[in-house]
Amino acid sequence: MKKDTNEIAIIGGGIGGLTLARILYVKGIPAKVYESDASPNARTQGGQLDIHDYNGQIALKEANLWEEFTSIIHEGADAVRFLDTDGSILLDLPSDESNGRPEVLRGYLRKILIDSLPSDMIIWDKKVSNVQEIADGKYQVDFQDNTSITSNILIGADGAWSKVRKVLTDVKPEYKGTTFLDAYLYNVDEKYPETAHAVGQGACFALSPNKGMTAHREPNDTIHTYIQLNCTAEWIKNIDFSEKKASIDTISSQFEGWAPELLSLIQDSDTHIIPRMIYALPDKHRWTAKSGVTLIGDAAHLMAPSGEGANLAMIDAYDLANAIENNFDHIDVAIEAYEKKMFPRSEEEAKESHEALDNVLGKDSPHKLISFFKESN
Repeated sequence: MKKDTNEIAIIGGGIGGLTLARILYVKGIPAKVYESDASPNARTQGGQLDIHDYNGQIALKEANLWEEFTSIIHEGADAVRFLDTDGSILLDLPSDESNGRPEVLRGYLRKILIDSLPSDMIIWDKKVSNVQEIADGKYQVDFQDNTSITSNILIGADGAWSKVRKVLTDVKPEYKGTTFLDAYLYNVDEKYPETAHAVGQGACFALSPNKGMTAHREPNDTIHTYIQLNCTAEWIKNIDFSEKKASIDTISSQFEGWAPELLSLIQDSDTHIIPRMIYALPDKHRWTAKSGVTLIGDAAHLMAPSGEGANLAMIDAYDLANAIENNFDHIDVAIEAYEKKMFPRSEEEAKESHEALDNVLGKDSPHKLISFFKESN
């Protein structure tokens, strides 16, 4: 079944796609979001995000969601602690009430965005199988349920492995030699008091060259840890993460000699460890403009984690929505205006993401990152 639509078709219901949909809705511009998840609660949505006053917060204010946003802030989560591998404290920075980068859970942020939209504005369980240009400035999106849509305004907000991106460029993300692995501890104050005490109430970094752990205290007495390793793709792919104990043993063996309260973040994980291999697009990723189609967020500028990913997707949404409002009858002018802002911004942030990753796992870790935090506070 094929459906023609003159609405803006947003492929992907993550933070970027939903922010775009909400701002367009506030402006009275028709749009629909097509999301691969079967429902809003189909999966967990990852850890905490620090939403910055110079990009993500600007978009939330434009979306008229400031009050909702402030209600989900995890107070005190911006505290930062650095531990040596023996568990001793290298730096301890308390929470700052004037912090311009408050922490919120990604899932909570996504929920307030979903709840702010009419229920028929998000079409769930729409996994894209193919996207193609069928006429000048008109695109067909095929879904795995054998339905399709055609639209003359198509926005790819579909993440790292974007299907919409293929309409614009053949460039694919490349593995950057680093993998982050998710682990969770629940009911931490009762079950793991020594580890809970070591981590503290905010973010805790225990780093060394080529390996480290970044643990975040999350709501509901939870610690979410990103185990970070520089490793080959072959090494990580040869680990069977469906075998919980064996995979935990393999990963924890990389941290031999570390303090027990730090090893607990891996060895006592209440969940299977989930690997997230870090891929990125080239820093200067560009494409030749095509009528009626563009990308936002990771689809446009996938980069290594630096604390900017969700914020960049949100400011992309802000810029694109405003460009569309100002040039609704000339969509290609709107897209050109948006891309003119987005390309140089994403290039700069991509370059800075290399520095951020080097600060975490480079040869001068953790001292380089500690110096950065000292200078910033």
